[in-house]
Amino acid sequence: MAPDRGTVDVLVIGAGPAGLACARDLLSAGLTVRVAEASDEVGGRMRTDRVDGFVVDRGFQVFNTSYPQVRKRLDLRALRLRPFTPGVLVHTDEGRRLRFTDPTRVPRRAADLLPGRLAGSRDLLALGALSARDMLAPARLLTRGADRTTRTALAAAGVSEEFVERFFRPFLSGVFLEDELETSSRFFHLVWRSMLRGTLCLPGEGIGAVPRQLADRLPEGAVRLGCPVDRLTDDGARLSDGGGTLRARTVVVATGAAAAGSLLPGLPVPPHRTVTTYYHAAPASPLTEPTLLTDVRLRFLNSCVLSEVVPGHAPAGTALVATSVLGTDGPGREGVLRAALTEAYAADASGWERVAVRTIRDALPAMPPPHPLSRPSRIGPGRYVCGDHRATGSVQGALASGARAAREVLRDLGRPPR
Repeated sequence: MAPDRGTVDVLVIGAGPAGLACARDLLSAGLTVRVAEASDEVGGRMRTDRVDGFVVDRGFQVFNTSYPQVRKRLDLRALRLRPFTPGVLVHTDEGRRLRFTDPTRVPRRAADLLPGRLAGSRDLLALGALSARDMLAPARLLTRGADRTTRTALAAAGVSEEFVERFFRPFLSGVFLEDELETSSRFFHLVWRSMLRGTLCLPGEGIGAVPRQLADRLPEGAVRLGCPVDRLTDDGARLSDGGGTLRARTVVVATGAAAAGSLLPGLPVPPHRTVTTYYHAAPASPLTEPTLLTDVRLRFLNSCVLSEVVPGHAPAGTALVATSVLGTDGPGREGVLRAALTEAYAADASGWERVAVRTIRDALPAMPPPHPLSRPSRIGPGRYVCGDHRATGSVQGALASGARAAREVLRDLGRPPR
């Protein structure tokens, strides 16, 4: 697409949640803003495809309604959210499926937490105390505590190693995309708090509906798709393949971490977690409820029947199963996964049709302690950066980072935020 000839106040490179939030705040303060997106759609890693009648997100996604930035920026009713069950099923070494349910939301399932089923009395008491603190204490107390690994924090809270291995490690591996629980305990407490306070769900049109709603709130023409940026220049940014220059007085790089590092030499780029999600079509639903399934042996991070969460995600008479594993796809890996799914669902998965495989190499930034929950966005005169790699690996982190970048731009320009 040919660039505009005029110079804008701010060029935002990247139309993921961080870039869209930043652009909205800058426009609200009266600046002229252009958003340049390399791909054919907004969203970054929050994209949704349609494959042979199935709705397939770019990697397994969940949407948490309790995030402050989510509540501030989005019309949740318009997303037509469909909830997951408030709990998980844990597939054990013994081949059993044990249910972990939040009894405050589903009192009739409180018996699932009786001692001797998933955990003993001491672990249940420790879990209750940890959950009460994380849910009720001011967030600032959680973020100011000593930062250590999640595993260390769970041990300090009185949770036994047995319960960690049976519940927390399988469940949190799918949240953090790492299986050693080495993620920052500060981030863990915030995530646990958000799960206790909010609802995990999916938009009716797939996760891509979230960034589309953010983009729809920008003026027409503010977002330019198909505009890959090659490098930054003194007067803006140069498009790839000789596509010209986008002129701007200030540039905010809101891409993924690797692309940001190439546009901003010297920018610290954290290592990232890679995840692969397999989408299979089954002739009948192997689990007739919208519940996450985890595996104690970690042959997969999590699995769920997406068409039980959102029936429109699969054609009538078919079930769509999404299963995520750490790392990339490889020879023989899907066969091993199908065997694990056959055991976990107690249904023959060998004949399920493969709909799609999505590998996300920069799905989440690694967040070992000590991990700052937010980093400054200003890199140099007229140069800023935002994204979840500058905060926390979550939609909240991305949106908050975009908001921080906008505040810093406005402060440096002497413009009050609106």
